[in-house]
Amino acid sequence: MPRAIQLGLQVILYAGFAAFLGWLSATPAYEYAPADRAVVKLSLSHAADRVEPCVRLTPQEIAKLAPNMRVAEQCERERLPLLVELDIDGALVARVEARPSGLWDDGPASIYERFAVAPGRHVLTARLRDSARTDGWDYTLSEAVTLEAGRYFTVTFRAETGGFEFR
Repeated sequence: MPRAIQLGLQVILYAGFAAFLGWLSATPAYEYAPADRAVVKLSLSHAADRVEPCVRLTPQEIAKLAPNMRVAEQCERERLPLLVELDIDGALVARVEARPSGLWDDGPASIYERFAVAPGRHVLTARLRDSARTDGWDYTLSEAVTLEAGRYFTVTFRAETGGFEFR
């Protein structure tokens, strides 16, 4: 096959492939959020309390340890599961119990949920339990918020700043 025909076919094939990729990048159109609904995202990662409390060592017990292993407390690795609830206008929309991550269940538990909601004024209530208690909640936040159509509203959690954040 002559070199000119080979180059021409190669250009046609590359152009067809590029057009196909362009078509795939635009079809189907991705919709981040429904245009007529607001989206509430519950997104958090938090390490719950340990299953067993840490044990404070006596000076004699610390002295028995190797110099590079001397610590004031010994702690088991395993953590409790995280329990989170989210209410919108008094209706429970999510109750999630998340296991801790990690090989020894010693990492943070992560939660990610999305809910499409009618736009307008709503009361959101978020609750979290990260301890061994069996009744009540360790963190709670209830707030009236205005949700806009086509927009995301995020519920996050940061223990170091006091708990839940709505934004």
